[in-house]
Amino acid sequence: MSDGARVGFVCVQNAGRSQMATAFAEREARERGLEWLEVLTGGTDPADHVHEEVVEVMAERDFDLSGRTPREVTPQELQDCDYVITMGCSAKDVCPATWSGENRDWGLDDPDGRDLDAVREIRDEIETRVGELFEELERERQS
Repeated sequence: MSDGARVGFVCVQNAGRSQMATAFAEREARERGLEWLEVLTGGTDPADHVHEEVVEVMAERDFDLSGRTPREVTPQELQDCDYVITMGCSAKDVCPATWSGENRDWGLDDPDGRDLDAVREIRDEIETRVGELFEELERERQS
């Protein structure tokens, strides 16, 4: 990983888990000064808006997701990723594309329609996993 890396956070609607992961990843990259890391997010069947319960629990952590719009991820974007992180579904279910990078499925519950305490648990798990991923990426880059 000498030049740069691209990490994609993908789920079907791009309205919950992948939006939270992207927000945490953008903050981690900024705080760690990782100019070499690009963060991508998208879904295969994007919703019209980020789930309200996700907007609410992320606001508790000073993230404003109210203006974000779920977007469709393209096969080319996935092919260009070094890491594709799916949120709770296998990569083959998320997108028929193939890529040369690594796929990891985090097996997270969908926050859509869940009570706020459940969404907070999902949020906190995502925050932890993003931090661990960034620790790993930094170690790999240094070796």
